Amino acid sequence: MTCNIIILAAGKGSRMYSDTPKVLHKLAGKPMLGHVIDTAQALSPQQVVVVYGHGGDQVQREMAVYEGLDWAEQAEQLGTGHAVQQALPKIVPADVSLVLYGDVPLIKAQTLQALLDQAASGALAVLSVEPESPAGYGRIVKDSSGVVTAIVEEKDASDAQKAIREVNTGVMAIPGAHIEQWLGQLSNDNAQGEYYLTDLVAMASEQGVGVTSVVCADENEVAGVNNKVQLAALERHYQRQTAQDLLLAGATLADPNRIDVRGQLQVGRDVSIDVGCVFEGNVTLADGVRIGPYCQIRDSDIASGAQIEAYSSIDRASIGQAATVGPYARLREGTVLAENSKVGNFVETKKTHLGKGSKANHLSYIGDAEVGEAVNIGAGTITCNYDGVNKFKTTIGDRAFIGSNSSLVAPIDIGEGATVGAGSTVSKEAPEQQLTIGRAKQVTIRNWKRPEKK
Repeated sequence: MTCNIIILAAGKGSRMYSDTPKVLHKLAGKPMLGHVIDTAQALSPQQVVVVYGHGGDQVQREMAVYEGLDWAEQAEQLGTGHAVQQALPKIVPADVSLVLYGDVPLIKAQTLQALLDQAASGALAVLSVEPESPAGYGRIVKDSSGVVTAIVEEKDASDAQKAIREVNTGVMAIPGAHIEQWLGQLSNDNAQGEYYLTDLVAMASEQGVGVTSVVCADENEVAGVNNKVQLAALERHYQRQTAQDLLLAGATLADPNRIDVRGQLQVGRDVSIDVGCVFEGNVTLADGVRIGPYCQIRDSDIASGAQIEAYSSIDRASIGQAATVGPYARLREGTVLAENSKVGNFVETKKTHLGKGSKANHLSYIGDAEVGEAVNIGAGTITCNYDGVNKFKTTIGDRAFIGSNSSLVAPIDIGEGATVGAGSTVSKEAPEQQLTIGRAKQVTIRNWKRPEKK
């Protein structure tokens, strides 16, 4: 079944108290609208139309990563029915049209598929939910046979109607045979002077078109965001669900309430994650990986048996088997650590390959470097890879030893088995199997006296 999907994303979000358009506020590291678009595209629709308004340029710019979107402007916010009217020229009217909301980020594709299946038979299908407290929501009124006859707002509801627990979510699937007619008949003859999509229920009932409801089992799935309290609540719900999935996959979490996944995290067997860790983008942790507390890992692969110690930051890196990182290490884009290598505390790397068994234990910067196997890089060593305009490469051969507090001025080659004496500044090739020292001559000034304050 082909369908159109119309996402309403024009609201300003005044209660967010932010210059950022509401639908661009992030949940799990992704704009709310991005979550909705992902779900919409999972249904393989004929067309996805986003209705934009406030901050439209910014919304379109940030959603440019999604292909196949169409856009419709709602210059004035005159209600949900008016918003859908703006999308009408962009859709295939003969197909079912599914209406979603850019600030309802956790709705699931399988829930929406059930709604589409109902509309495919020619019925107007509305998505409902039975929250713990229905106060403030429009009630779903049904006849004795279970057919929806009306959606009654609470302010207009009788006492008997207020007792109804099933409420409207606003999400609906509209059969193609009627959408143009019904939208054309919408009126703004109400106290707010707006065009309401819920008026379609009464139109369908009057014309003898069936109206059905699909009840969503989880109210968090259809929860909308109007302020940052609600956004924070949905964030925690999302993270609790993600933590539960990780636990069921076999990961050990020191505290399931203190982990944040802002992307996709894949775990092998016997993975252990301590408190306060943040995972962004696509991260893979192979069997036996241990992540210490308060680490941040983005778009990286960590091989089996590797250990990441506390407070380490890893960004677009690849960590080999049984390698050790941290604590307080920073691995930047293009870092590759081979098997059994080690990057220790307060070491930063970028675009560097560290060979098997090599180590930089502390207080070093290694950038734009190719480091062989079994190399020891002493504390305080830096590769001087930048002349203010261009970057240059440092190559260090297998089993080389770099003494502490050395500066390797790139481009430079350190030969296999070479030793660089501590405190050296080396700007020329260091031959293999030789000791290279680049220090200023030490001088002691006899009879020198330290100045005294007058």
